[in-house]
Amino acid sequence: MSDREQNWGSLTALLERGAAGDLAARDLAFERVYRELHQMAERIFASERQNHTLQPTALLNEAFLRLSSGATVRFQDRVHFFAVAARQMRRILVDHARRRNAEKRGGDATVTMISDIPGLTPSLDFIDVNAALEELSALDDRTARVVDLHFFAGFTEEETARALGVSAATVRSDWRFAKGWLLSRLNPRGD
Repeated sequence: MSDREQNWGSLTALLERGAAGDLAARDLAFERVYRELHQMAERIFASERQNHTLQPTALLNEAFLRLSSGATVRFQDRVHFFAVAARQMRRILVDHARRRNAEKRGGDATVTMISDIPGLTPSLDFIDVNAALEELSALDDRTARVVDLHFFAGFTEEETARALGVSAATVRSDWRFAKGWLLSRLNPRGD
């Protein structure tokens, strides 16, 4: 077993102890994943407007609290943990967008997380993006997981492929399909 696997094993144990109420274990687990979670949150916010009311640090703190408090998920490895974290961050952003929209009709909760898709509107309502990703998940769950891992979590094609147990070529194909499919759903008239 490699040092990285041993470290992950102890991190898994820390997360489980944290979920069972051991605050010291939860804090130590958070220290171990903080930098990677912060990079993930910064990636999500990279194309956001500057005055967004939710910031990367708040997003990662909320995600970690949700991941470590009473979670029934047993994390298999680093990739699984960060895949679940990416999905949790997306849910937090959707919840935040819904609250903002409820407070202010036509709220300004937008995201440009798929801005590398040519022809896509530069700023999208996050609730619409999430709905499209949920629809994609119902159509092709693996392709939706490619979007979560590759785009939200910032995994390379190779890391995404390992996480999903497929080839890098399959990930590239799924990513191309996802970009086209999302473009058609989020910008159906080609505006």
